[in-house]
Amino acid sequence: MQNFDYRTPTRLIFGKGSISELPDALRPLAKRPPYSSFKESSDMKKAMKHWKCFLMGLAVFALFILAGCSSVDGGSRVRVSDFKVKRGTNLSHWFSQTPVRGAARAARVKEDDFIRLKEFGFDHVRIPIDEEQFWDDNGNKLTDAWELLDASIKLALKHELRVIVDLHIIRSFYFNASIEGNNTNTLFTEEKSQEQLLNLWKELSAALKGFSTDWVAYEFLNEPVADDPEQWNNLIAKVHKTLRQLEPERVLVIGSNMWQDVDTFKDLKIPKGDKNILLSFHYYKPMAVTHYRASWNPVGKYYGPIQYPGIVIAQADFDKLPEAQKETFRSFTTNWDRSVLREQILQAVTVAKKLGLPLFCGEWGVISSSPREPAYNWYRDMISVFDEFDIGWTTWNYDSGFGFWNPYSKQVSDKTMLEILTSGKGLK
Repeated sequence: MQNFDYRTPTRLIFGKGSISELPDALRPLAKRPPYSSFKESSDMKKAMKHWKCFLMGLAVFALFILAGCSSVDGGSRVRVSDFKVKRGTNLSHWFSQTPVRGAARAARVKEDDFIRLKEFGFDHVRIPIDEEQFWDDNGNKLTDAWELLDASIKLALKHELRVIVDLHIIRSFYFNASIEGNNTNTLFTEEKSQEQLLNLWKELSAALKGFSTDWVAYEFLNEPVADDPEQWNNLIAKVHKTLRQLEPERVLVIGSNMWQDVDTFKDLKIPKGDKNILLSFHYYKPMAVTHYRASWNPVGKYYGPIQYPGIVIAQADFDKLPEAQKETFRSFTTNWDRSVLREQILQAVTVAKKLGLPLFCGEWGVISSSPREPAYNWYRDMISVFDEFDIGWTTWNYDSGFGFWNPYSKQVSDKTMLEILTSGKGLK
């Protein structure tokens, strides 16, 4: 359809518009003799009937156009983007959490990966990026990273994979800082750090705004961890306002406080009237299964037997733990199964329904060091819950420690996992 101002039908109905403003297909309907040119009453009735039908059609057309728009805080209406995702994966260590640079990093970006993911049945990718890979310490752009990101997005779109660009780690905020005992985060306490985040997104928007809003979305911060949920809500408002001035139709992926946990969804505040928002949560519970032997997390210190579904850590095995570790693992001595996962995720589902916004799980998965049978059972239950509530998702991850593809052998590293992931519903 040609470019069309949705206000034209209503302006025309109330005598304020011009027929020339209508789409080409509607103009012939409007070009009829005025009532005064009809002398016979039958002709007059026919004309009036025609015009009533025409005006009713315009009214319906106007409502149709308005239905595809949203209003942000009572402002001007914008089109609701057709950004829909269901089954995806994280390209987790291409531009994030890795020291690899130069030719070695460039070698990670291959068209074969996007072809493969499409053939496997995925419909989108999430691309985490770190500030330190795209800007130096003085705020200057590191050109090669920007070129690689641009190339990656273009390859994804070429093979009909939508993209979420996720600002994963910035210099003022690292989501695992408190866990790793090196908490130097300033994002939620210093205005300067928040202004810097806004500047990062201004530059990202300038570079990425040429990509279709139906195919590329932005996630402006991964896994926020604020002492007070209002700190995160206030930052959401700031970044949202900045990005909406630049790109009204771009879908923004926004998660809850405390690592995008479902338990904190009740505290999340989203700008009113904006339908171009995708709510996001991350889910790794029970972590004694998903992060079994993970070196960076306290739950990784447990090397004993686990099971899922059921009592993850048997009481006898729990009793053998050092006293200092028992509090970390106590929650895993209760029953965990699909009903528990469903009940927890329902917290996010309830909030999303109340806000009238789609829901998305941006990260979920099991580390490869975890025993496979409990892991596969967990994957099956998660897929079942996602499909029940029509939740889109991206696994953590594609070709690293939680993944199903080995980038070195160029083979599927976990066929059963891949089969489970692709067994559920795809994009409608």
